[in-house]
Amino acid sequence: MEKIFAIGDIHGCISYLRDLIALLDIDEEQDRIVFIGDYIDRGPDPCEVVDLILELKSKYRVSCLIGNHEQMFLDYHCHNSNRELYFLNGGTTTIGCYGIIDTPGGKKINVPEDHMEFYRSLLPYYETEEYIFVHAGMRPGIPLEKQSMVDLTWIRGEFIYSKYDFGKRVVFGHTHFSKPYIDPYKIGIDTGAVYGGRLTCLELPAIKFYQTP
Repeated sequence: MEKIFAIGDIHGCISYLRDLIALLDIDEEQDRIVFIGDYIDRGPDPCEVVDLILELKSKYRVSCLIGNHEQMFLDYHCHNSNRELYFLNGGTTTIGCYGIIDTPGGKKINVPEDHMEFYRSLLPYYETEEYIFVHAGMRPGIPLEKQSMVDLTWIRGEFIYSKYDFGKRVVFGHTHFSKPYIDPYKIGIDTGAVYGGRLTCLELPAIKFYQTP
């Protein structure tokens, strides 16, 4: 039986990610890792986090979702938009990690091509027969395929405190809790690693949690 290992918001905490992966017994052929988004910003080593995820993708079955921080990064880097919003949300650590270079079009973040391919490949959601994985959540009453990217990457209270049944249990990150959030309709796995909390992994279908010390 396939096991799914869903990993919460990392935010540049590379040592936490290394420690967490070391705790997991993952079958390379059968199991899947689902990263819930927010790999970068705020924490000290966002580039190293992306490097490690790329390494894991070469070895395991891995699905990576887009978080609001990756969306802000793409908006700023590719479209020169939402600059102030990105800086206010910890983007300076990611910019500092990559560095700035001069180009014919002006100053640009020095992002390696394999990292850009990674950011462009990120999924809005991942779905199985029993679960829906999203970064932030879903707006009640709207089918999954019609959810907006803004809600998938930014929504909080309207989703978390709703008793709406989406037909499948929703696994999400984005809003951090001191311990995993569990109710009959959803499971939240952002436990605030970058704020001094832990990095959490949820194993399914067992509903077993792994956390960094």
